Order: sequence, then structure tokens, then C-alpha cells
Amino acid sequence: MDLASIRIITHDVDRLARFYETVTGTVATRPAPVFAEVRTNSGTLAIASTATVAMLGDQAPKPSSNNTIIIEFLVADVDAEFARLQDDLDDVVLEPTTMPWGNRSTLFRDPDGNIVNIFSRPSL
Repeated sequence: MDLASIRIITHDVDRLARFYETVTGTVATRPAPVFAEVRTNSGTLAIASTATVAMLGDQAPKPSSNNTIIIEFLVADVDAEFARLQDDLDDVVLEPTTMPWGNRSTLFRDPDGNIVNIFSRPSL
């Protein structure tokens, strides 16, 4: 079994797709107006409208209500990425910091409030 993607349900696919295009530097594929995919070498971040889960009724995921998932992107230089993105970030949770386990990380929220971690691993 392979992990194919993580999907975020949102009220505004266009806004969230643009945000992740900026973060990743990758153009999202848009097979339908209600769906986008940001494909990286290691995985896919899918972004979908609430219309895609309407058949789930009360059990459907609710946009902008995530308090348990952190979306993480591995990069070579956290500080350079933070400098590149800083003007596009409305909610920085943690400026570039070296974590106790050695990773260098910066955390911020996407337009729907999901936490994003851009990190690098220490050189060994």
C-alpha cells in the first residue's frame, strides 16, 4: 500500500491552490473546478471543494476546522524558503528555529488555518 495523497477540504479551492502553488513552486493540476492537486516528487497534496464530500452528509470533513494535522514539506534551506514566502504568509506560528531534535523548521497557517511546517534535517 502506498500513501497517494493528503486531501484538504475547503470552501475556496482557487485560493488554497494558489497558496500551495506559491509555497511549493509547483503549478497545481486542475482536473475539475472543484479539485486541484499539487504534485511533488514524494507525494500529492489534494485540495477539494466541499461539493466533493457532500454525499457524506453530517460525516463530511468540515473546512477550516483542522486541529490535528501538520502539513510538512522537506526543503534544503528553511531560512531561504521563509524569506521567499514571508510576504505571502498571514499567520506565522514559528519563525525559523532549530528544534531540539536538530531539524530546522518554520511553521505557518494556510488560508484555511491548517498548520504548515517547512523543515530541513540536520547534516550528518
